[in-house]
Amino acid sequence: MIPTIAVMNERSRFLAACFAAAVVLLQGCQKAPEFAPPPPPQVVVSNPVRQSVTEYAEFTGRTEAAEFVEIRARVEGYLQSIHFQPGTRVKKGDLLFQIDPKPFQIKLDEARAELERRRAELKQADATLKRKEMAFKANAVSELEVIQARADRDVALAAIQGAQAAVESAGLNLSYARITAPVDGRIGRNLADVGNLVGAVERTLLATIVRDDPIYAYFTVSERDLLAYRQHPARTATPTNGDGQAPVFMGLSNQTDYPFEGRIDFVNNRLDPSTGTIQVRGVFKNPDGHLWSGLFARIRVPVGVSEEALLVPDRAVGSDQRGEYLLVVSPSNTVEVRPVRTGPLVADLRVIRSGVSSDDQVIVDGVQKATPGFPVIPTPAASAPGTAAAAQARAQ
Repeated sequence: MIPTIAVMNERSRFLAACFAAAVVLLQGCQKAPEFAPPPPPQVVVSNPVRQSVTEYAEFTGRTEAAEFVEIRARVEGYLQSIHFQPGTRVKKGDLLFQIDPKPFQIKLDEARAELERRRAELKQADATLKRKEMAFKANAVSELEVIQARADRDVALAAIQGAQAAVESAGLNLSYARITAPVDGRIGRNLADVGNLVGAVERTLLATIVRDDPIYAYFTVSERDLLAYRQHPARTATPTNGDGQAPVFMGLSNQTDYPFEGRIDFVNNRLDPSTGTIQVRGVFKNPDGHLWSGLFARIRVPVGVSEEALLVPDRAVGSDQRGEYLLVVSPSNTVEVRPVRTGPLVADLRVIRSGVSSDDQVIVDGVQKATPGFPVIPTPAASAPGTAAAAQARAQ
């Protein structure tokens, strides 16, 4: 009996294993469940902003002092003293150099003495002429002697004029020995030292002065930019400053903005045919001397005002071989590509001249998730979490 029970238990375990295998096979033969497609990606959209925009043209140039004066020795002599500190500011009339004045003072004294001698000769000639005229009336002298006396008097008069000119010349040379600043400005270093003979062979350069208040900024405009400016669509409302002059703004190489405001005071009368450019000059006030001559300058000139320009965030503008474009969500929530013609950048917004309207929903965030021709879920920028527009809307 015991062997028979063992055989039945083994058969039961075998049948159970076969049943389990059959269940597994039946489950494997059943059809796999179908998965639902993913939802369309979410993108942030906004309508182009319509507002008045001042459009600018940007150039590069150099600053240059309003006046650059070379201080030179006008007379020959030994440099006696220097009366300024190099690199400082001087006023018009300040004493800069002193050339030894003694030789020129001697020349002036000699010229004055000669003038006195000539005056004495004139007195003698006048007296002689009067005496001979009286003698001629008494028939004591001939008419020829009277004519000769009158000629001597005229020679004495001419000699006085020459002596007076010599006095003025000697006085002028003496004044040249004292060299003063002809303008207000910043003086450079002295190029001659005390004791040097200056003005011997040529007019020795002693120092230079630059007047940098106001200061100029020169830049060149190409022929293409000049024609584009004259035909600019917004040129009908060219901005001016309070005096009716064309404004210009300048920034230096270490600045990102344009903190210096001036005006355009000179445009050359012709284009340079060798370079195809025309020179323009802006003038800027510089009372504190912050602007130095020779600095690299970034120039921005307003070219017109667009009263109803369309603007979109600059990050929304894409470009490829065909040009620039925007991705727009259609009424059926599919992505469309709109070729556009762009204008200047205003802060972080780009002017769109053509290609979209103020009613279009432009994708401004999530551009990388949008595929032309495929659907998306648009979210207005004012309600999209984490955007600047949303924060501004909540603040309001």
